[in-house]
Amino acid sequence: MKFIKSLYLNNFFFYILLGIIGMFVCAFIFPNLYNSVWFIILVLSTFLGLDILLLYLSKGIEASRKTPEKLSNGDLNPIQVTIKNQYTFPVSVKIIDEIPFQFQVRDFKIIKTIPASAQKEIGYDLRPTERGEYSFGNLNIYVSSPLKLISRRFTFDKDQMVPTYPSYIQLKKYDLLAFSNNLHQYGIKKIRRIGHTMEFEQIKEYVQGDDLRTINWKATAKKNSLMVNQFQDEKSQSVYMAIDKGRVMQMPFDGLSLLDYAINSTLVLSNVILKKQDKAGIFAFSKKVENRVFAERRSSQMQKILETLYNIKTDFFESDYSRLYVDIKKNINQRSLIILYTNFETMDGLNRQLPYLKGIAKSHLLVVVFFSNTELNAIINKKTDTVQEIYDKVIAEKFMFEKRLIANELKKYGIHSVLTQPENLTLDAINKYLEIKARGIL
Repeated sequence: MKFIKSLYLNNFFFYILLGIIGMFVCAFIFPNLYNSVWFIILVLSTFLGLDILLLYLSKGIEASRKTPEKLSNGDLNPIQVTIKNQYTFPVSVKIIDEIPFQFQVRDFKIIKTIPASAQKEIGYDLRPTERGEYSFGNLNIYVSSPLKLISRRFTFDKDQMVPTYPSYIQLKKYDLLAFSNNLHQYGIKKIRRIGHTMEFEQIKEYVQGDDLRTINWKATAKKNSLMVNQFQDEKSQSVYMAIDKGRVMQMPFDGLSLLDYAINSTLVLSNVILKKQDKAGIFAFSKKVENRVFAERRSSQMQKILETLYNIKTDFFESDYSRLYVDIKKNINQRSLIILYTNFETMDGLNRQLPYLKGIAKSHLLVVVFFSNTELNAIINKKTDTVQEIYDKVIAEKFMFEKRLIANELKKYGIHSVLTQPENLTLDAINKYLEIKARGIL
């Protein structure tokens, strides 16, 4: 039974069979062909039996699928298939991996040739667009000998589950940069420091390039050489990232929802905050405030944040900003930087929530991060040929202008804002945090 289930006839066999049928038809016209056709059938049967013996009188192949411990949401994740050929002749393999249903890929296959008694590693990439558990099915490998008449199916690695977490690949990308002041090399602005709103660290000897305004004249007189005060950034400031998981964050961009872009950005920004010796915390809200991690600076804080972000679930209800205001007033007593990831499409949408945002901004430094609608750029930049296209372009420009009006309206009430495109969200959020640190306005 196993033999029958693992045996498959290749297309090449059927092409030969079609040719034989055609020759039988021709034999009605040319009777001399009749005996030749039966001879070809005998040869085909012999080669078919030989092909079966070649594929089944040996152990065949060994194969395994290697996946990351967890997948990174929104990024290309490498999947590696290792195949060891135990035959004494080269084989052709067709790999059909039963990848998770979330990818909706129904025509996945890879065809390769593996030399005799050799091992080959074959890779492909998967890009998940939602968090959760991804289950791989069978790794099916169809092996054909050089005769290519039949294939023998081998099955490996059944039912392998891999969780998909917020983008830890981005986290690693910015991890080392967070230790230095060279974050601007990746597009992050270098901010000029204003004044000395930083903690005193030490007195040191003057070297060329030090700010002359930091000269400590008393220490200079004692040492009889120029001495300067050295400062460092203020530490242990609380930074909370508030993620709106209401319906306004359901809009998709390049496969990911705005919510998942905000979650990925929160993970990376939390890491930068902790590397800068500040305290990072998060919470999410829609109908109520949940998924809370209080701002701390412990060694386990990043793992705690990662697990919490992974478990954020939502039905994309209408967000209740009054609950957000009450919760912040109740649970965050120390003045903190609150970075709110949300989205406003119109001034009316902002005006409904503005009283609560103004209330939060009275006690904390509030930064509202919202998104520009990149789909409108195609309409705005498109050449117009009809009256309808002109109307569409004017309406698109109106919506884009309204986004800038929202940023100006927030500024009037002392609320900082970041208007960004989804693909630039992480960089722009880190930029804003570094700017606030440099200006010492927290």
